[in-house]
Parts: sequence; structure tokens; C-alpha cells
Amino acid sequence: MSTLVKIAVAIIISILSANLYAQETCKLTIQVADVDSDDGQIFVSVYNKEANFLNKSYKGITSKIVNNSCVVTFKNLPKGTYAVSIFHDENDNGQLDCNFLGIPKEDYGCSNDAKGIMGPPKWDDAKFTLQRDKTITIIL
Repeated sequence: MSTLVKIAVAIIISILSANLYAQETCKLTIQVADVDSDDGQIFVSVYNKEANFLNKSYKGITSKIVNNSCVVTFKNLPKGTYAVSIFHDENDNGQLDCNFLGIPKEDYGCSNDAKGIMGPPKWDDAKFTLQRDKTITIIL
């Protein structure tokens, strides 16, 4: 009988910890609007550390553009602080094209509508807290 009780307790603990874990993650949906054309694709990157911002994404995805917009969703993101950057890879070459000065020739954007002045956008301007499912819109 004690073995049966131990198994029941183990199952209950497993279910409770699975539910607790499920509550610790969130879904982040990014809506991209006002894209110039349906050509190419949109690259969406999520960053979870200031040191990696605009260099190495935590998660990334590409999306086709339909009717000058797209929507992507990242599931199971741990609660925390994030920033998002996107760019329209209009010529579909897999990279953000820049001119000889390093200024992007393709449209880009960041969460919180962060803009760079004399350089790229800053983490502090783009970051936001994810504590529950969230939808953000980035307009190009």
C-alpha cells in the first residue's frame, strides 16, 4: 500500500510542477505592419541579453509577407526581459543590406519603436518585460 501512495504522490507532484512550469513561460506575438512590398521575407529576432542585442539572437524566425504585413509567434519564452528586431530582406539574400557607410538599405525596426541616432538602436530603448502572453506591433 505504501508503494501505491508513493506513486500517487509522485504523479501529483509531476502534474503540479508541469503546471507550474507552464505558467512560467509566455507567448510573444509580433505583428509587422506597413511593409513596402510582399517581396522577400521578414527576419524576426528576439534577444534576451543586452550583450547579444543586434548580434546574436536568442530565437529567430523568418516569415513570408502577405498584404504588406506578417505575424510571427514565439512560444514557451521564459518570463523576463527581451527586445525584438526585424528587417525586411527585400532581395531575399538572407542579410540586411547596408551601404558603404553601414547604413541599412532595407527597412528595419525594433520593439518599442526604438530608433538609433548616429548608430543602431539601443537595448534600453527596445527592451520590454514579458510576464504574460504579449502582442507587439512593429511598423516599418
